[in-house]
Amino acid sequence: MTADTADRTTGSSERRREQRGWYFYDFACSVYSTSVLTVFLGPYLTSVAKAAADAEGFVHPLGVPVRAGSVFAYAVSLSVVVAVLVMPLAGAAADRMGRKKPLLAVAAYVGAAATTGMFFLAGDRYLLGAFLLIVANASLSVSMVLYNAYLPQIAEPDERDAVSSRGWAFGYAAGALMLVLNLVVYSGHDSFGLSESEAVRICLASAGLWWGAFTLVPLRRLRDRAVAPSGDGAVGSGWRQLMATLRDMRRHPLTLSFLLAYLIYNDGVQTVISQASIYGSQELGLDQTTLITSVLLVQVLAVAGALGMGRLARTHGAKRTILASLAVWTLILAAGYFLPAGEPLWFFALAGAIGLVLGGSQALSRSLFSHLVPRGKEAEYFSAYEMSDRGLSWLGPLVFGLAYQLTGSYRDAIISLVVFFVLGFVLLARVPVRRAVEAAGNPVPERI
Repeated sequence: MTADTADRTTGSSERRREQRGWYFYDFACSVYSTSVLTVFLGPYLTSVAKAAADAEGFVHPLGVPVRAGSVFAYAVSLSVVVAVLVMPLAGAAADRMGRKKPLLAVAAYVGAAATTGMFFLAGDRYLLGAFLLIVANASLSVSMVLYNAYLPQIAEPDERDAVSSRGWAFGYAAGALMLVLNLVVYSGHDSFGLSESEAVRICLASAGLWWGAFTLVPLRRLRDRAVAPSGDGAVGSGWRQLMATLRDMRRHPLTLSFLLAYLIYNDGVQTVISQASIYGSQELGLDQTTLITSVLLVQVLAVAGALGMGRLARTHGAKRTILASLAVWTLILAAGYFLPAGEPLWFFALAGAIGLVLGGSQALSRSLFSHLVPRGKEAEYFSAYEMSDRGLSWLGPLVFGLAYQLTGSYRDAIISLVVFFVLGFVLLARVPVRRAVEAAGNPVPERI
């Protein structure tokens, strides 16, 4: 019996139980993306790098002059290189062995440990901070390959938009809750007898502890599916399997067309998420409390946005809903370029707009892609998807970092990201998704 057939004979109550467990990995790991990557680490690592900089504002890792304000963006890009090398191995191994859950556990706990270790990022240890960022980001990417690959196995085609959107909503709810706790610790650090640096490092480490603790829920509820004997050792043959996957993907050019569009526009999304706090603190002169509150607003509205865009997709289809969100993203960046410095109210307004489109655009992209994956190739194809999602999102941070390196202006850096959304919109609009679903051998939902 194939994994797909087995799943269809599984009772709906068991499927719902797995879905609820699946949601909790978003609940576990999203605090890293929110508290660490979006709020605290960018400004804090930048301040640590500036403490180590020379009189001209440059640090010199391996003898290479790097403007201190670009260190965070370059570290995010380098983390992607590591992720790209590891993710195909993890995806191929999971499909060949039918053991996604142990691999998910390893990736999750390596990332959680690296995040917890950020407590020791103090003084001028910018290289330690960059190293821990690279490990945590790469581990998150690997774990998301395995996590996303469960979606076609635990949800029927017509319910995937809703299930995927609920997962994102769980993640944003967790991020909001963690930010409330962070706000209490950071804003009240004097009353707790903590320095500002100690408060930030506690907030960073707490995200790692949260990630590790709540990962226990999906590890208890998700189940591995039996697969055919793998033949060669899965890990040893990972790169051979990757090449076979790439050859196989050429048989599905419409799936590849979607991946290309997603790679481009999601690169813009991920860069906005990771660099927004630096833009707010360094260019607009906003304090850390304002940044935390802004991202908390994003998290709260992202829950409503993910669920609301999931409902819109039922009426208008996932593709049209995603295209509308990309148009909004373009307007957001244009408005961000003209934001006046030192005006929190306008920054809050922009954060609200981001929240309304952030969760939905990501959730619907994931569910749309799940319809384009041939059966039995879920983890391998989702490894390619993950390269686009958290993996190949290296070009945006690199462009952002280079723009600042060359101009010294974060406004020039932020407006450079518009091209990702415009080009992604054009490419996605050209993908005939119904034909793509049929070409992958999957049933076509009524609305897509």
